Amino acid sequence: MKFETTPAFDADFRRLKPEHAAQFKKVVREKFVPACDAYVADPATPWPASLRVKSVRSAPGVLEMTWSFASPDGRATLELVTVERELRVRWRRVGDHDVFSNP
Repeated sequence: MKFETTPAFDADFRRLKPEHAAQFKKVVREKFVPACDAYVADPATPWPASLRVKSVRSAPGVLEMTWSFASPDGRATLELVTVERELRVRWRRVGDHDVFSNP
């Protein structure tokens, strides 16, 4: 699955501490990418419980993912979009719980 980012995500990511950015990348690589591959193969496949992927109530079509429960309180928002008949993940925001103020 391909990924794209929004300008807000890019700005958020630049503000992450290096160790938090590395942790986010690791979770995406080790857990989220395989989950996306499973979703593409069968959209009925549930997301891993450890990622807590669920809809953002105040933003239809936007999902949230928890990538850390400790330090930091790591959250990210995303959309599943179709570009040229191909499903992609569009990362919208990344950081802590504050990303939900404008997901």
